[in-house]
Amino acid sequence: MAQATKKTKPARKADESKPLKVWIAMGSDSDLPVMEEAARTLATFGIPYEIDVTSAHRTPHETARLAAGLEESGFGVAILGAGHAAHLAGVVAAHTTLPVIGVPLPSSALMGLDSLLSTVQMPAGVPVATVAIGKSGAQNAAILAAQILATGDPALRARLRRHKDEMARKVMEKNRALKNRVATGSS
Repeated sequence: MAQATKKTKPARKADESKPLKVWIAMGSDSDLPVMEEAARTLATFGIPYEIDVTSAHRTPHETARLAAGLEESGFGVAILGAGHAAHLAGVVAAHTTLPVIGVPLPSSALMGLDSLLSTVQMPAGVPVATVAIGKSGAQNAAILAAQILATGDPALRARLRRHKDEMARKVMEKNRALKNRVATGSS
């Protein structure tokens, strides 16, 4: 597993000073352009992560082994991206008690609808939190992972609050600019 560089104070376990990491995995290296969005977002919050390629279908035993060892390896949340049949998140959820977030990937002729349905339709008792298809889903998966980790980390919670405040500030700024253009008749 490749280790990410930490830039700010990482999320922490409530009972330890060791940082909780987020595991990002995808079914194919061709999924990396989408899943890098999750990695970039985690990095902005100072959350360490590791990233792997593992397949529910082509490397099922390795996927199960990695999933079963997540908690022991210091992970707090798993983010899984998969396209087509998209069983990766469900397989990981079957082998861990950690929160699992699935990112459906638009890798087939169905543009991700097949992966969305495969990821979201989990049987009772094996939950997978499922986000939007593609890059926005990968970003939201990272934010959701940060929110999960922030339940035990007030500093991370404060960084999330600043992030939301900054998003709101940008929207209000754009609204003011729009109103000014309309008022002056320019477009």
